[in-house]
Amino acid sequence: MKIAHIVCTFPPYHGGMGNVVYQTVSELSTLGHEVEVLTPMYYAPESPEMPPETPEDVDDALIFQEQKKAQKELDITARQLKPRLQKGNAAYIPQIKKELDDFDLVHLHYPFYGVANLVRKWKLRNPQKPLVITYHMDNRGPGFMGLFFKYYAKFWMPRILNSADALIASSFDYIESSNASSIYKQNPEKWHEMPFGVDLENFKPREKKEALFVRHNLNKDLPIVLFVGGMDEAHYFKGIPVLLKALRLMKKNDTPVQVVLVGEGNLREQFEFEAKGLGVGKLVHFVGKISQEELPYYYNLADLFVLPSVNTAEAFGMVLLESMASGVPVVASDLPGVRTVASDGGVVVPPNNPEELAKAIVGYFIKNNEGLSSQVRKIAEEKYNWGPITQELSELYTQLAKKVQV
Repeated sequence: MKIAHIVCTFPPYHGGMGNVVYQTVSELSTLGHEVEVLTPMYYAPESPEMPPETPEDVDDALIFQEQKKAQKELDITARQLKPRLQKGNAAYIPQIKKELDDFDLVHLHYPFYGVANLVRKWKLRNPQKPLVITYHMDNRGPGFMGLFFKYYAKFWMPRILNSADALIASSFDYIESSNASSIYKQNPEKWHEMPFGVDLENFKPREKKEALFVRHNLNKDLPIVLFVGGMDEAHYFKGIPVLLKALRLMKKNDTPVQVVLVGEGNLREQFEFEAKGLGVGKLVHFVGKISQEELPYYYNLADLFVLPSVNTAEAFGMVLLESMASGVPVVASDLPGVRTVASDGGVVVPPNNPEELAKAIVGYFIKNNEGLSSQVRKIAEEKYNWGPITQELSELYTQLAKKVQV
């Protein structure tokens, strides 16, 4: 089948949705499908006749060139469509309705503000072509953005989701607590539970890399706790301040650990300032953005991985799978969807609770956890292998194609 996957972000942009699509499409291609990813062009290249006018334009042009270079190294690349309007990860791309006419099946990854409703309209014009929608997460936000998300979830989301022939959730645990819960209850037969998978070859147990200890001035006598995630406003829910407060409590109780934080964004400077204000600046190492090639070695560096997200904007936690596949146990917030994964590979704690997070981290290092590394790796192999997951998705595509044609 000729299949379109539509997503608001895609590698080399660091984000869970884009990475899920990349892995899914890579596997689908091995099954004989012709798959194409459609995503926004985030930075327009400058033409030779139109030199950059501002420093911001120069930065955007350089980032665009970096993206194009990085995409050439991927075995699956996305076709970037130029938006008419754009803000953050939202984009209005009216031409996408015509682009989709060439495909046998369309798979939308929701949320995608500005495009999701265009896909719905395309489906109304093409009822004979299957539409699949994966519901990745709710969106939350402060102020005006929060009000917009609530309005969209109440008015537009039901129309968009109900236009699909099949709906996919990474876990029913999450959907039952999400903004889409009423749609799930109304049409449970439309929904399919398919967890996301992990690249088991890329993320696997290895020896700790000596060069990373030197590069980041890490103390070999202190355990290493790892965090991986965005540090921009779109990822405010990741809970870094909760982790920093937990670290202060551990230091006060004379049970300190060192924390390595991988990620970048406009909130990073604020987090660094907060770490110093809490008196844990020397125990925290902000390493910034790293390459996809280096990322697995940072997981191998860790003794424990922590995902302290504060609300249901965190729906699954791909980083938990990457950690488990690397043989590193996890501590994560007790949130729908997230707990489904974390309970397999470690422990869950109440969200937004530095005291309980500190207890869980200290408790892990006090207990005898011999054998836990191989245990979490085995769980990743058995439950989160992309091969069987994508095979199930391919079979769903085939069933829908036959059903819609009839």
